[in-house]
Amino acid sequence: MSSLHPRAGRRCHNAVNPLHSTVYFSPDYARELALIGVEDGGAAYFAGRAAALGAVGPGTVTASFYNFSHELIARHLPAVWDTASPAEVLDARSRAVDATLRRLLGDDTASSPEMAEAARLALRATEACTRHARPLYAAHADLPVPEEPHLALWHAATLLREHRGDGHLAALLSAGLDPLEALVSHTATGKGMSPRWILASRGWRRSDWEAASDRLRERGLLDGDGELTEAGTALRAELEEHTDRLDLAPYEHLGADGVARLTELGRGFLLAAAAAGAFPDGLTGKD
Repeated sequence: MSSLHPRAGRRCHNAVNPLHSTVYFSPDYARELALIGVEDGGAAYFAGRAAALGAVGPGTVTASFYNFSHELIARHLPAVWDTASPAEVLDARSRAVDATLRRLLGDDTASSPEMAEAARLALRATEACTRHARPLYAAHADLPVPEEPHLALWHAATLLREHRGDGHLAALLSAGLDPLEALVSHTATGKGMSPRWILASRGWRRSDWEAASDRLRERGLLDGDGELTEAGTALRAELEEHTDRLDLAPYEHLGADGVARLTELGRGFLLAAAAAGAFPDGLTGKD
């Protein structure tokens, strides 16, 4: 039996994961990728998140990212690797992470004892992550750990994010939700991305969204107003619990006190980053 609260790992993830996400919304990221010739925002995102996998084609990224349109990915991959190699993209991403976290949190916080403590705790948690059936995690686990505390924390946050994310995809498959059904049902919880943001960034059309909604209604998971039914709410809850079970090992390894402390530190960094404008308006919600 685990000594952790059943949702302790999820709470820690929700505190630490957004710190990873800040870079992909950052003007520093767009600038660094543009400096190596990757000027299109979509190409920059796919290249930056997939570079650890090597010079992969669209099929690999569609499989490992799950909720993006394959046609959108194929518009940018593998062509982006003719502009910049995966190694060049990873270097540019690292520079963007450095600039972003220093801008959002300040130089003093980036090099603070609290940042170093958070990095140590997060890295300790990753010691119990597993590579099998987790391609994005496994690819990033092969990268070296940076020395500077804020970069080390970002690296560890990335490992924890992708470890949980890869497991979540297994849970989605088990639940029988295709990529857009997963997005529509998550948005219906009120905690997912807004439809406008999804349609602008994931390569889907409004007609695709409506078709996915119809399929969920046929399964009794959405009602006529697009709200989750009792069965839909239960399915989304089980999805998260399934993901928690698949992602339990790193947090059990860290222990209850370590998880609580990492959650506390992560929330502090997240609140500071959000107050500094890390995330765009209208990112989440049902509208």
